[in-house]
Formats: sequence, structure tokens, C-alpha cells
Amino acid sequence: MLQALKNLPREARDTLFLLIVIAWTIAPHVNNLPVWCSGMAASVLLWRAYLAVRNYPLPARWLLISGLLLATAGTLYSHRTLMGRDAGVTYIVVLLALKTLEMRARRDAFVIFFLGFFTLLSNFFFSQSLLTAAAMLVGLLGLLTALVNSHMPVGRPPLLQAAKTAGWMALLGAPIMVVLFVLFPRIAPLWGVPSDAMSGRSGLSAQMQVGNIAKLALDDSVAMRVRFDTEPPHQGDLYFRGPVLSSFDGREWRALRSAWPHRLALKPDLQVQGAPIAYQVTLEANNRPWLLLLDATAIQPKIEAYSPSMAPDLQWQVERPISDLIRYSAQSHIQFRHGPLNPVAGLQDYLDLPLNFNPRTLALARAMRSEPRYARANTTTLVDAVLELLRTGGYTYTLEPGVFGTHTADEFWFDRKAGFCEHIASSFVLLLRAMNIPARIVTGYQGGALNPVDGYWTVRQSDAHAWSEVWMEGRGWVRVDPTSVVAPERTGSLQRLQLPPGVFGLALDRLSPQLTLNLRALWEAVNNRWNQWVLNYSQSKQLNLLRSLGFDSPSWADLSYVLIGVVVFASLVGAAWTLWERHRQDPWLRLLHRAIYRLKKAGLDLPPNAAPRRIALELQSRATDIHPSLLDWFLRLENWRYAPRPTSGTTSGTTSSGARQEFRSLQREFRQLPWPRHIP
Repeated sequence: MLQALKNLPREARDTLFLLIVIAWTIAPHVNNLPVWCSGMAASVLLWRAYLAVRNYPLPARWLLISGLLLATAGTLYSHRTLMGRDAGVTYIVVLLALKTLEMRARRDAFVIFFLGFFTLLSNFFFSQSLLTAAAMLVGLLGLLTALVNSHMPVGRPPLLQAAKTAGWMALLGAPIMVVLFVLFPRIAPLWGVPSDAMSGRSGLSAQMQVGNIAKLALDDSVAMRVRFDTEPPHQGDLYFRGPVLSSFDGREWRALRSAWPHRLALKPDLQVQGAPIAYQVTLEANNRPWLLLLDATAIQPKIEAYSPSMAPDLQWQVERPISDLIRYSAQSHIQFRHGPLNPVAGLQDYLDLPLNFNPRTLALARAMRSEPRYARANTTTLVDAVLELLRTGGYTYTLEPGVFGTHTADEFWFDRKAGFCEHIASSFVLLLRAMNIPARIVTGYQGGALNPVDGYWTVRQSDAHAWSEVWMEGRGWVRVDPTSVVAPERTGSLQRLQLPPGVFGLALDRLSPQLTLNLRALWEAVNNRWNQWVLNYSQSKQLNLLRSLGFDSPSWADLSYVLIGVVVFASLVGAAWTLWERHRQDPWLRLLHRAIYRLKKAGLDLPPNAAPRRIALELQSRATDIHPSLLDWFLRLENWRYAPRPTSGTTSGTTSSGARQEFRSLQREFRQLPWPRHIP
């Protein structure tokens, strides 16, 4: 196989390498592209590879135009537009693939290179993870190698030689990249695209249909990372508050609508106790306007480029969806009280029940209320009774509750007696409302796992949770988590939800479970460092850098001045080094080495210490079509160096004005000489 590739013509070999690089560039987009787009791009690249190997002619222009029209129609069908991030990436991927069928000249190859660089950059519109950055670095080196290789038109230079040159180019450009990254004014969000920013991955929404969070528990991706500046609370107290859901239509829970005319909004009346818990949250992009914070947070979190505000139900929100990774600092209290202490009209919203739903649950509530021991019982006693029913009634916690019918609470209480946290919380709240007790559902995340490598708590999508809040007279809203009664291990220990591992995970666990855990912790710590140092390098950090340099009140203008100063200083250093290098190196040797390099590109292998006369003789013996002026130039170059001078005391012919003029003439002629393109 390798021998067959080596025997291919230079053009076919270079084309195959470029196609491999393009495939590598497009591959990360597969999950974000329509199926037809990925299939079309793969088919075109394979077709182009077949044409290159077989040395067949490229397709006619009408076929390319047909493919372009088909791609345009497919993009419009899939995205209903040609504008925006998703449609634009789909279109550019197809154009890049189709352009390979039109690669007839070097100009076409350059267009492909530039399209490839743009496609490479567009990967960051969807993900800025460490894996994506590593994959794009490989793609960048591949495109640079192909670009360098295209400037080697003679012979069959090995790709390794072009790769080394590309590597040096990337290495030399790295300092410039670092300076621009550190000092170029940042406008957040860096990769945000209006109206179709990163799709949500949180799984939490303004509504909860029975079954949604059960699906989310299958997702093991990271939702956020938390670093505590003080002693972290107990595992069972790690409740990160999200949307509060109070309106139920029989199937779906939603937040209360403030526009309803009859609704009287309740005031938060938050009162905190004890010392605050200080911590920092690195929140993954979720395209939701919610800040996930520990219950309860009385002081506004510190977050750049956003203005957080707290709703009456204690949920913190920002003014726009979070489409990029962000970090914020907060102080929360585990001990708190909120909500009205006495009955008010607004509590009626938390008693509403849909008509003609869950009749057996309503009957259960009436039966419990009619019992003599509960006839005059207070809210606390009734809540304890329902919790005791959950504890002793044979109810279980499961990740696979199945599909519920119309009467979800009836099925949970009487038929299935099994469910995930959303089924338990929903059925619990409905039963309390049927007993005339105000209650609501709170969704968010509960728990997390401590990474021993970097000390961060990792909260995953599988930690998504739903619990309830019950209003009690004299106490306000009180958190009651019915899931902790059914499955205490879900909220009260470090044991997290785990799905049956796949074949690869099972093999690693059998080989060394501890090694698997250590490798995972190390990888997540590295990813966290990438998030903290690179993705979360914000404008405030840039300004803090200027403060450390002595600026009292740094601004964007100061940042620009520093950047311009660094660029000017680097340019002056480069110019000074160039002048010093030119002065240090003999100009005659430099001109001779340039001539040797020109001939090497044409195929004449010469030692670096070859004399001009030897080069002329070698040219005369290897090629018959060498122009006499080129041979004469080498002889004159040698005479200028070694011929005796009439003026005494000269060295290397560099003192007399006549010698200097003669050497400048040789330099000018060098650019105009008929250099051979190929020497057999």
C-alpha cells in the first residue's frame, strides 16, 4: 500500500494529502451538520481521491454548478435560510468539498487552503474545549504543510520536509499569538453569534414534562465546576437552584406568568443566618438566562458583562442567554428563611390543580384529611405523614420509570410506585395541594463530586434534580426533598448516579477501577485549567494585568497602547537583529548561498561550501540548455572575490568604491538571471 502511494505522481500524492487534511478539518462538524451535508462532503472527497489515483480528468463545469445548486437547496431546506451560524457552516463545508473538484491550478489550491482555514476556525463556533483546540492544531499544521508543499513545485520533496517548515512557521508565530491573546481587547462573548448561539445543554427549562429529567440523567457531561473559598457544605446541602415551577396543566409544570391579572406576586422576604459560604462557579454554556447558585444567595453574584437580578422565588437570572462559558463569584447561606410568614392572597397560585386529572390522588388527600389524627393537624404534621407514606409504602427510585399516562400522580402513588426525582416531586406536590397546602417544584442540580487533583467540585448533567418547597405558616417556604426519603443515597452521600458502563468502560474498570478514576480526574482537571486560563480569560483579567504593570485606572485605550508598544518594540528588535545579521555575515557568502539554494530547488544538489567556478562547471556538465549569462555570472562572482586588486590594503574587495559598485551590479543581476526550473 505504501509502495503504491510512493509510486503515484507528485500531483496525485499531494492531492491525497490535502484531501485527508480537509476530511480532518470537516470531521468535528459532523454532529452539527445535516446528514445530507456530511454524506455529500464525504462522497465528493472520496470521488476526488479516486480521480487523483486513477489520473482521470476532473468533472465538467455543469456538474459542479449542479452540485452547488443542490447544496444551496439542501441548506435552505435544512435551515430555512443561508444566513446565520448553522446555515453558514453547512454551506462553507459543501463549498470546500466541491472546490476540490475544480483544483486545476495553484490558484485553485490557494482558494482551498483559505476555505480550509475558515472551516477550521468555524469549529470554535460550536465548541472551545481542549479536545477541539488540539484537533484544530493538528488541522492547522496539516494545512500549513500542504501550503508549504505547494510552494515546492520541482521534484518530489518529502512531506516531512514541508511539515518541518510548517512546524517552524507555527512555532515562530506562537509568540505573536500569545501576545495577541493576552493584549488584544476582548469583546464578550468572543464566539457568540446572535440569534443562533450555542444550543442549550443544560436540560433544565422553564417547563418540566414528566420524563425530561430522567433523560437528562443519562448525560454525564459537565454542567458546571465549583471551587469553594471556605469550607464546603455537606453533600446533602449542595442544592443549586434553577427554575421554580408552580403552574401545572395536568402534564407539564411551568413557571407562574407574571402577566396573569389575578396573580399577586409574593415578595422574597429573604433572611439569612450564619456565616456565608464563598465560592466560584465556572458555568458551561447552556443558552439559558439562569445563574445556578446555592440556596440561598442574598448578595448579587459578581459576574463580568452581565447584570444579575433575583426573582421573588430566589432564582437569579441575567438579561440574556448564556452562550459562552462564564465564571462568577457568589456568597450563599445554607440556613435561611424566605417567603411570607402568614397567609396572603398570592399563595392561592400554589394551590391550583387542573380539572379532571389524578382523581385517585385527590381521593387519597381527602382520606388522609378525614382521619381523626389529621383533622386538626398543622402543615408540618401533614407533610411528615406524606413523607412517611413514601418511606414505608414500597416506593422506589429508578432511572427507567417508563412512560406515564394521563394521570401521572395516580400512576406513581397507586400503580408503578417507582419513578425518578421529577415523578416523585410532582406527585408529592400534587398530593399536598390536594390537601390545601401551598407547594411548588424547584429544579436545578444537587450534589457533585470532588476532584482530588484540582480541588474543584464537578457538577454533571446527571446531577440534575427536582425537589419541592412547601409553605408553612410562621416559617415561609421550606425545602422538602421527597427523593431523599425514597433514595437517601441520591442526595446524602458521595455516591452519584451511574449507568451501566459500556464495553470500553467495563474493560477499564475490570483492569483497574482506581486507575480509571484517577485518569478521569486528571483529564477533568486539565480541562478545568483550560477553561480557567484560556476560555475564561476576560477583559477584567486584561485590565488586572495592566494594573500590575502600573496603570491606575486601565481602559481599552491603555490596552491598545500597550499592544501597539509591544508590536513596535518587537518590530524594532527584529529590524535591529536583521541589520546586525547582515553586518555580521559576509554579503558575498550570503549571495552565493542564495544562488546555491536556487539551484537546489531546481534539482541540483550542491554542498554548501561549493565554489562559484565548480558550480558553473557542474551546471555545464548536467544541462545543455543553461544560458551562458548564468555561467558568466558565477565566474565574475569568483573573480570579484579572489582576483588580485590593484589597490593595496583591501580586504575581500569591500573597500574601494569600484568594487562596491561591481558587487551591487552582481546583486541586481541575480534577480534577473535565467535560473533553470528543472535540472535532470
